[in-house]
Amino acid sequence: MGGHDSGHSQYELLKQRRFLPFFLTQFLGAFNDNVFKNALIILLAFHAGSMSGLSAATLSNLAQALFILPFFLFSATAGQLADKLEKSFVIRMVKIAEIAIMMLGAAGLYFRDLTLLLTALFLMGLHSTVFGPVKYAILPQHLREEEIVGGNGLVEMGTFLAILLGTLLGGFLIAGGSSGPVSATVLALAVLGYLTSRWVPHSPSAAPELAINWNPFSETWRILAFVKQDRTVFLSVLGISWFWFLGAIYLTQFPVYAKEVLSGNEEVVTVLLALFSVGVGAGSLLCERLSGRRIEIGLVPFGSIGLTLFGMDFFFASTGLPAHAAYGAAAFLREPAHWRILADLALIGVFGGFYIVPLYALVQTRSEASHRSRVIAGNNVINALFVVAAALTAIGLLALGLTIPQIFLAAAVLNAFVAIYIYALVPEFLMRFLIWLLMHTLYRLEKSGLENIPESGPAVLVCNHVSYVDALVIAAACPRPVRFVMDHRIFRIPVLSFIFRTGRAIPIAPGHEDPEALNRAYDQIAKALEDGDLIGIFPEGRITDDGQLSPFKPGVKKIVDRTPVPVVPLALRGLWGSFFSRREGPAMTKWGRIPKRIFSRVDLVAAAPVPAREVSPERLQGVVLDLRGDRL
Repeated sequence: MGGHDSGHSQYELLKQRRFLPFFLTQFLGAFNDNVFKNALIILLAFHAGSMSGLSAATLSNLAQALFILPFFLFSATAGQLADKLEKSFVIRMVKIAEIAIMMLGAAGLYFRDLTLLLTALFLMGLHSTVFGPVKYAILPQHLREEEIVGGNGLVEMGTFLAILLGTLLGGFLIAGGSSGPVSATVLALAVLGYLTSRWVPHSPSAAPELAINWNPFSETWRILAFVKQDRTVFLSVLGISWFWFLGAIYLTQFPVYAKEVLSGNEEVVTVLLALFSVGVGAGSLLCERLSGRRIEIGLVPFGSIGLTLFGMDFFFASTGLPAHAAYGAAAFLREPAHWRILADLALIGVFGGFYIVPLYALVQTRSEASHRSRVIAGNNVINALFVVAAALTAIGLLALGLTIPQIFLAAAVLNAFVAIYIYALVPEFLMRFLIWLLMHTLYRLEKSGLENIPESGPAVLVCNHVSYVDALVIAAACPRPVRFVMDHRIFRIPVLSFIFRTGRAIPIAPGHEDPEALNRAYDQIAKALEDGDLIGIFPEGRITDDGQLSPFKPGVKKIVDRTPVPVVPLALRGLWGSFFSRREGPAMTKWGRIPKRIFSRVDLVAAAPVPAREVSPERLQGVVLDLRGDRL
C-alpha cells in the first residue's frame, strides 16, 4: 500500500538466519507428517483386510482421530513448555523425537504392523502438538512488527504447500504397495528437519519462572479461560478455528465429491487438493502486499466475503454435471464445464489466506509475551475441537440426505452468519475493512516520514483538513490507532459515523454553540493522552473551501498545556478536487469526479515532533504549510 515500503519484501526473510532455518524446519515437519499420514491412510484403504478385522472406512477415521487426539490431551502442556523453555531447544528436542517416531513408523510399514503404525501416527500428532505453540510464538521474537504479516504469510504458504506435497508424495510412494520407499523418505525428512533445526537462532524463554502444571485437563481449562480474557484475541482464535472447520469440511469431502459428482478418479482428488492448497498459499503471500506491511484486520471481512461468495458459486458450478466415465486429471482439466469449479476452489483458498493470516498475526501481537505460547496452545485445542465438529457436522448432514455440493453450500451460508456475528461483536474488523476498501478502490496512498509518529505513548497529530475522508486516510496509513477529534456534525454522517464511533473518535462543538460539549471534549482528550493514546486534530476547525490552509485555532495549545505531549505535524496532498472535497461547491455531490479520481495518488507526510513547550498555532501551521508544498 505504501510507496517507500514496497522496496522491502517478505521474501527477504528467506535469506536471513532469523527466519530461514525455522521456516525450513516447520516446512519439513508438516511435509513429513503428511507423507506418513497419507501413505498410511492409503495403505489402510487398500490393505485393511490383511492387517485387521476392521473395515477400511473405520480404520481411516480411527487414524484421523488418533492424529488429532494429542491436540486435546497435550496442547496445554506444550504451551507451558514453550513459554518456560528456550524455544530453539524445544524445536531441536521435537526434531530428535521425530527421528525416533519415524523409525517406529518405518518398522510398522515394513512389518505391516497396525499397532506400530497407529502408535507412530499418534506420536506424530503429539510431535505437531508440541511444535505448534513454538511455531507461532517464535515469530514475534525474531521479526519486527512490520514483518509479522509477511512472516505469517510465508509460514501459512509453507504449511499448505507441505500438506499438498506430502499428501502427493505419500500417495505416490505407497501406490505400488511397497513400504520401503515411504520408510526411507520419512526417515530422511526427519533427519533433514533436525539438521535445519540446529540453525534456528536462540529464542529466550518468555516465562522462565513458570511452574508447569502436568494435569492436562485442569491446565487446558485454565488456558482456555486465559484466552477468553482478551475479547479480540478470543474472537480471533474462534475465527481461525472456524477457518479450520471450513477447511476440514472441504478437504474431507474431496475424495467422494471427485468420484460421485465430478466422475473423477484419484488424480482429480489431487487436482482439487492442489488448487485449494495453492490458493491458500497465494492468498497468504498476497496479505503482505494488500496490508501495506502492517497487521490489517480489514482483510478478515474481505476474506470472509470471498469464502461465502465463491463457496456458494462452488455449489452452483457443481450442479447439473452429466454422469460420465471416470476422468483422469488431463481429461478433467480439458472440460470447460469444470473450469468454473476449479476457479471457485482456487479463490476459496485465496480468500481463506486473506482471512487467516491477519488473524494469526493479531493473536501473536495482542497476546502478552509471557503467555503467548499458551494462548496459541489454547488456539490449537479450539482448532482441534472445530475439526472434529466439522467431521460430525458432515456426517450429520449426509445422514439428513444432503448431497456433497449441498454441504458446501451450507458451509458457505453458515460462514456468512458466523462472519456477521463476529463483526457485530468486534466492529473494529468492519471499520478497518471499510477504511481498507476506500484506500484500495479510490486512492493510491504514498507515505513518508511516518517513523516520526512515536511507536508507543501519547502524542497529538495535527493535519490540514481537505476533505471528509482525511481521518480515514490517516487511520489507514498510521501504524497505530488514532483517536480523532472532529466536528460533531461530521461525526454524525451516516456510514462514516459507524467508523468514527468504532474508532472512538471524540466529537467537539464550538464554544458559542455548546460550551458544555466543548469542555467535555477537552476532558476526554486529556484522559486519552493520559492513557497513552494518539490524538488526531484538524486545527483549522473546518474543511477548506478554497484549498488554502486556514489559520490554526488555539485548541491544540490548550491541549498540550494541560497534558504536555509531543505534537507531530502531518500534511495531506492530493485530496483537493476529490469527490469528498469542497472544490467548486458542496462535497459528495459531484459524482462525475469518481471515475476520474480512481487510484489517484494521495500523499501523507509527517515532520519531526514539536516538543510541548514549543507548540504554538502559528508554528504548527508553518510546518504543515511547508510539508504540504504546492501539491494540493
